[in-house]
Amino acid sequence: VQLQESGPGLVKPSQTLSLTCSVSGGSVTTTKNYWSWIRQPPGKGLEWMGAIHYSGSTNYSPSLKSRTTIARDNAKNMLYLQMNNLKPEDTGIYYCSLGGLYWGQGTQVTVSS
Repeated sequence: VQLQESGPGLVKPSQTLSLTCSVSGGSVTTTKNYWSWIRQPPGKGLEWMGAIHYSGSTNYSPSLKSRTTIARDNAKNMLYLQMNNLKPEDTGIYYCSLGGLYWGQGTQVTVSS
């Protein structure tokens, strides 16, 4: 399974972040696992943000739930992360992962005016 994140790189505070994760070698609808978004702020550990199950159900970190939406495109075999009202502390590297077993290379997100 291969995952590839992509995103805008630089986002201004209060704006919305939209990231995509392209999946190959697996299916977001039939690979029986959770497809997760995880981030790592500079100098800190990994933070699980949320996940979408292959069945379509979603779960979110309580601390991020109010600002985060995870979705998928079944036809394109892609995952999406949307986060609203970005803050400077949302700066970090954002990863998509299949069950913690397969990871993308990550995409840098910097929140700055």
